[in-house]
Amino acid sequence: MIDSPESEFLNRQQAFAREEERFKRKANAMGWLRLAIFIAGAVSCGYLFYYNQNSLGFVVLLVAYIFFLVALKKHTKLQYNQKHNRFLKNINEAEIERLNGKLNPFESGSQFKNAKHPYTADLDIFGEHSVYQLINRAVTSIGKEKIANWLSNAASVLDITERQETVAELAPDIDWRQHLQAKALHYKHQVEEPFLFFDWLKAPDFYRDKAWLKVATFILPLLTIGSIVLFFSGFTGYPAVIFMLVQYLLCYKYAAARDDYYEKSSGMYDVLRSYRDMLRHLENRPSQAKKLNTLKQNLVIAGQPASVQIHRLAVIVEYLAARMNVYMSFILNAVLMWDFYWMYRLERWKKHVAPDLEHILDVIAETEALASLAAFSYAYPQYAQPTLSQIPFEVDAGELGHPLIFTQQRITNNFKMAGAGHTCIITGSNMSGKSTFLRTLGVNMVLALAGSVVCARQFRLYPVQVFTAMRTEDNLAESTSSFYAELKRLRQLLDLTTDTTPVFYLLDEILKGTNSRDRHEGAKALIRQMHTRNAAGLVSTHDLELGGMQQDHPEYITNYSFNSTIEEDKILFDYKLQPGLCHSFNASKLMQLMGIEIDK
Repeated sequence: MIDSPESEFLNRQQAFAREEERFKRKANAMGWLRLAIFIAGAVSCGYLFYYNQNSLGFVVLLVAYIFFLVALKKHTKLQYNQKHNRFLKNINEAEIERLNGKLNPFESGSQFKNAKHPYTADLDIFGEHSVYQLINRAVTSIGKEKIANWLSNAASVLDITERQETVAELAPDIDWRQHLQAKALHYKHQVEEPFLFFDWLKAPDFYRDKAWLKVATFILPLLTIGSIVLFFSGFTGYPAVIFMLVQYLLCYKYAAARDDYYEKSSGMYDVLRSYRDMLRHLENRPSQAKKLNTLKQNLVIAGQPASVQIHRLAVIVEYLAARMNVYMSFILNAVLMWDFYWMYRLERWKKHVAPDLEHILDVIAETEALASLAAFSYAYPQYAQPTLSQIPFEVDAGELGHPLIFTQQRITNNFKMAGAGHTCIITGSNMSGKSTFLRTLGVNMVLALAGSVVCARQFRLYPVQVFTAMRTEDNLAESTSSFYAELKRLRQLLDLTTDTTPVFYLLDEILKGTNSRDRHEGAKALIRQMHTRNAAGLVSTHDLELGGMQQDHPEYITNYSFNSTIEEDKILFDYKLQPGLCHSFNASKLMQLMGIEIDK
């Protein structure tokens, strides 16, 4: 019997917790061993040097140093494994929290909010208790941005099918996915916009018009070291002082350029090591999915794996940071032309790799995004992989539910429509589920068009641009009333439907900011106008007169409704979508329950 996802996550969380504790004990033991090697080496060398056993003392010092380095390397590896298992434990704990609807601990993606976007604000794509919190497992900023982009823009048919194929392959491979996430967590991702660093790498070379300085970068250190050796051999020290002074003056002359190289690269070391480990993880994975194989093909640069190239860049950035130690910087730059040498190395790296940097970053971002969709698919095996329809504006959903409603008694609905210019009018009483159904359909359409599974037993749709008008609010800063804000939103819909892009609209209680007569006439006019365009969608309303349009235009108007029943002092909702107009309203009863006396 296959364990449920929650049971699997719990078992993994417990297993990784045990592994974390095991590596912790080993790391502590190795730490004590390091200390013992250091003390034993120091005492032995001190004893031998004290009794003039200098040759043996140096041998013991060398051996102790080698043993210490070996112990240090093993200790570092054990600490890495301890942290890695802690991250894996935390990842599985986070999966359990998501399954239980506890989304608050996760990044909300609020930086991607855009009130003018066609649908993200109305459908809770970003923000607290959002789709982004439910989907995102990315650690890097570029991965998070990629997921946000996929949730904000419908993919092409080819991209959707390739993502679906990749998600189907990665979903059961929980080990690979979680290790990818854990590898990225080892490093701090403090750089908010790494693209700025990589854009800077494409800038003109510092050495472009300084061939003489390039030669001096290699010649001066040789002359300086040679002069120092001669000085200790009994010769004058003036040449060494002169060469060191020349290096100091060069450092002073180009201080601004050296500072710029450091400032632009500082903070990128951990980010680059994270990219390196993730690239290795992808490079070593055999795959059948076309999308993954395409990504991997883009990871050979100048004849070498991208992970090797990124590792070289990380090393260069690390050595550039040595200047932060004032004393070390003075010695290195006065003797070895340190900053200039690593600036030269960086420019050589740029020459061979910089043109392919954009591909490397995109591969990392897409890998994290695909792994996130796969993790979502694994967590909800009951969710369906959508199929794409060639029938204009077809939507065919079975047992459709909202993925952000986590109750075990989640109410689902069946829904089907098709045809350009078609509008489904949803009538219903207060709190009966009209708005929730519109958001349910919209969210699942967004997920499907991103290449994800959807909260339904089966789901087929025609690729469209989703547009919503649900939460229009006034704006005091812009002196905009709620009614005018809604008109601006509808103007956006009209502008969006002027070209050939198919638009699927979800409009909730449109024109609610005006009187009933104007609202009725305006809504009818908008629906008739949409009928003439490459658009279709749903309109929810309390206005039964609007539902009367089906009698005049049965070819493109269909009525659905949500109903409620009143039993004594209780209003009961079943939240089930029914064909036809709503036959029950409850506003008066709700007001009575709130203490407002209604004259009969």
